[in-house]
Amino acid sequence: MAATQPPQNLMRGIVKQVLSGDAVIIRGQPKGGPPPERQICLSNVTAPKLARKANPNIENSVETKDEPYAWEAREYLRKKLVGKEVNFTVEYTAPGSGRAYGCIYLPSGKDQVSENVTESIVAEGLVEVRRGGIKPSDDQNQLNLLEDTAKAAKKGKWAGSSSGAGVRDVKWVIENPRNFVDSLHGKEQDAVIEHVRDGCTVRAFLIPSFHHVTVMLSGVKCPMFRRDGDSEVAEPFASEAKYFTESRLLQRDVKIILEGVSNQNYLGSVIHPKGNIAEFLLAEGLARCVDWSIATVTHGAENLRAAEKKAKEKQLRIWKDYKSNAVPINAEEKTYTGKVVEVINADALLLKTTSGEYRKVTLSSIRPPRLTQQAKDSKENGKDDEPAKPERRVRPLYDVPYMFEAREFLRKKLIGKKVNVSVDYIKPANEGYPEKTCVTVTIGGINVAEALVSKGLCSVIRYRQDDDQRSAHYDALLTAETRAIKNSKGIHSKKEYPIHRIADTSGEPQKAKQFLPFLQRAGRSNAIVEFVASGSRVRLFLPKETCLITFLLAGITCPKMARTGPGGPTESEPYSEEALQYTKELVLQREVEVEVESIDKAGNFIGWLFVEGVNLSVALVEQGLSKMHFTAERSSYARAIQAAEEKAKEAKLKVWEKFEEPKTLVVVEETAERKTNYKLIVVTETGNELDFYAQLVESGKQFEKFMEQLRAEIAAAPPLPGAFTPKKGDVCVAKFVDGEWYRARVQKVYNKDKILVFFLDYGNSDVVTAANIGAMPPGYHTQQPQAHHFYLACVMLPKDEEFKQDALEAVKRNILNNTFLCNTEYRVGTTEYVTLLTPEPEDDVGKALVSEGFLLAEQRREKRLQKMVAEYAQAQQSALKAHLNLWRYGDITEDDAREFGYQA
Repeated sequence: MAATQPPQNLMRGIVKQVLSGDAVIIRGQPKGGPPPERQICLSNVTAPKLARKANPNIENSVETKDEPYAWEAREYLRKKLVGKEVNFTVEYTAPGSGRAYGCIYLPSGKDQVSENVTESIVAEGLVEVRRGGIKPSDDQNQLNLLEDTAKAAKKGKWAGSSSGAGVRDVKWVIENPRNFVDSLHGKEQDAVIEHVRDGCTVRAFLIPSFHHVTVMLSGVKCPMFRRDGDSEVAEPFASEAKYFTESRLLQRDVKIILEGVSNQNYLGSVIHPKGNIAEFLLAEGLARCVDWSIATVTHGAENLRAAEKKAKEKQLRIWKDYKSNAVPINAEEKTYTGKVVEVINADALLLKTTSGEYRKVTLSSIRPPRLTQQAKDSKENGKDDEPAKPERRVRPLYDVPYMFEAREFLRKKLIGKKVNVSVDYIKPANEGYPEKTCVTVTIGGINVAEALVSKGLCSVIRYRQDDDQRSAHYDALLTAETRAIKNSKGIHSKKEYPIHRIADTSGEPQKAKQFLPFLQRAGRSNAIVEFVASGSRVRLFLPKETCLITFLLAGITCPKMARTGPGGPTESEPYSEEALQYTKELVLQREVEVEVESIDKAGNFIGWLFVEGVNLSVALVEQGLSKMHFTAERSSYARAIQAAEEKAKEAKLKVWEKFEEPKTLVVVEETAERKTNYKLIVVTETGNELDFYAQLVESGKQFEKFMEQLRAEIAAAPPLPGAFTPKKGDVCVAKFVDGEWYRARVQKVYNKDKILVFFLDYGNSDVVTAANIGAMPPGYHTQQPQAHHFYLACVMLPKDEEFKQDALEAVKRNILNNTFLCNTEYRVGTTEYVTLLTPEPEDDVGKALVSEGFLLAEQRREKRLQKMVAEYAQAQQSALKAHLNLWRYGDITEDDAREFGYQA
């Protein structure tokens, strides 16, 4: 090191960049705004010239090579000066070019002895001293002496080696960027940053290969500089982002991981000695994460998201106006476990939680396969085995490419399995779509959505930059999709999509009969249960025969579900719903075996179904959810079914709960006369199924006195907030919105400040807080609830949701808070079905609503009701002729044989 005494008139700055062995750029001290910069050339010396890339914007521009030791001279100064504070002088400025020449002094040591940089580089033999002048100065003589010494020692360019010594082989252009990235295998490469274009784009030399690359930081984007005509316009915080990157990376030794290609630029991570520069930019609010390139990040993508999140929370720089759009999620509902009951779609599941609650969830941030134009064209051109039909119903599971494969993947992995659920976000109801709970489902540590995407069975949703409603593992999903695209898997494949030619025999008896001989001869056939309509009626897909069939369990009689047939609607039989749920949990979407015995006139196959070796017919009878049918006697399973039924009878299970051994047969003829016993009631609440709650007028005074006593006792000893811990089914007192206390029953506890209660004496429900609920005072439990539950007799709601809502509003408008004469017409179980008459004149409310076209008349078969049923039917015909309300578009009645969610 050449030490010297620097002159007095020194300026101070920080070396930003070394241009060559004899030229540097120095940043001065900032005085508001960006620091001023100045180029200083070392006086009296000439450095070898560095290689230059051909400029495509300049005519006849050609690429040049390094002069010997040009790179070593540049590197000598770079390693010595970049980023360090120096003193410098300007000796003179060249006329015309305005180039400044001077000396640079590098303070070093405890005594801050200054090193003359010009003398140091001459002593290393890396530059040549310009000799001339009549009388050289002392400084010139010193440089001459140092150069002579270097020559004698054969240092640097004076070593006398061949002309190629110290010359780089620079690769300015890489022919195949993609192959080049792949050849590096994602390993860290030594590099020197040569230029910073903006906060997230740099140019660098890879060392020692000297490949010149332009690198865009993977996963992030900074504010940019835009061209506006001939001028350059900076976006807000663009200059700050560029300065942040430039001050830390320019001409520094870094590590670069090349991770992808975008046009002729590279995507990569630049690793500063203190960490990934992209992470620091995000933490300072000078960049944002971008989904399209974050999937290429080799490691640390989660750190980028975390840094961005912190900057958002602090509202730093580009996030100064940031407001989160995420819907708050109850911490208690954030994570839970459940059993998968049904795969609804390629991105939706039905779960049963440990508490027995059923929840429909949607997998976060993925989109199931869609019906492509190619698939639509194929269907229009009759590509299927079936002849083309002008209005053929689209079956998404089989007609949408890869939908079946996606459903099958989930079904095989998840059905009946326990999974872990983490709620990511809640998508509010929008444009007719219901609210969705979007979750991450894992099983055995595997993210189900990520597995789907990696197999090309789903795509990842792209969000707006300010949208926080996304999966907690969104980056992993993007990475999985990138792999799937690269490997041409599933929906990303360029091959022909798989076609599922499925013969659907449901509702087509002739087609079903064609399959019957094959299925009877096959013995036991493998099948997948696609749908469960009732305890004994299922829809099966037979993979080997590639057909869909409706299958009825042989040998049993199962309680019937409510149905609407040619003779009018029928009510559900007791335990029909329990039988449906039992069959669903046991076989829905499971792989089963079936033995087909026969077929009915509607084309439904009849036989035996086995799941994991269990005969479903026997299992239903054993659970008391079915009875043995006489046709079972001629089957080989008769003894098993008989034994199961005897066992259920003894235990009085379900359908046998009221079973008594018959002693004598008593025939009672049904009376043909309708009995009336009208009671005066006040309607206090209406329901959603033509039901309502009412109080008897005759007990009104006694009830008012009872309530006065109750409230007086509560006023004397008010409930202490938090003293009562509500549980489902508890009888309590609760304060309504009018500020008064009423008797209630707890229906559901969401949390301590959200409790759903049912008011026993009025029939309405409400959500109250812990401060507005308390224990029932002693002695007030015994009084029977004053709200009696009734249903309107001989009328039905229309099926159409719009007409149904109109009907319910009309019922509410006509009866709520009004007084009527009430007569019980018939009972179903303990439920009373009644007619209501207005006191004066005595008009039938149900009949009036039918005549106004809001409700449908129900066909009842009881002899005593036939006169009233006929009057209701006549009122319905009048409404139809007048095109009132639900009849406004004509006759809506139809042969409503409905199976599996569509009209036959």
